[in-house]
Amino acid sequence: MQLLRNFFKLEKAYAHCDIPCGIYDPHLAQVSAFTVLRMASLINLLDKSAADYDHKFSRYVTIKEEHAELCKHEIRIIWGDYFKPANHGDHFNKAQELTHKIMLLGSKNRQEISETAANDLITTVNEFSEVFWATKNVSTTKLNAPYPTGGQMVVPKA
Repeated sequence: MQLLRNFFKLEKAYAHCDIPCGIYDPHLAQVSAFTVLRMASLINLLDKSAADYDHKFSRYVTIKEEHAELCKHEIRIIWGDYFKPANHGDHFNKAQELTHKIMLLGSKNRQEISETAANDLITTVNEFSEVFWATKNVSTTKLNAPYPTGGQMVVPKA
């Protein structure tokens, strides 16, 4: 195998997981969206005169951007690998609309420090979650998020 790697100069591949494994869940996208909100909130609370301002600011921005991109990534996987026009009918069209909106909001949250934009991302990911679970005939409920950000998240009913 190492000989093949050396000969073909193979790089690492990252995916979830393109088997396809059949394990899809928008939960990680939701957590990422809440992380974007938390980082925007922490940035807005920073004391610009503090000695550690630059350090904290750069760390919070990095995490905010990573999680905005992770949110987009997780939604793209579900959209690309799970949703099919023939299998999901009207849900497919709604998922397509929400996926596009999440891509735009994810980018907006990378470009800006805006709690409003972060809340819009959470709301849209929650809507996507409702559509996703509906395709599996799984009832959902909104629960208070157990995070410092507050807000609600969509989860399957137990």
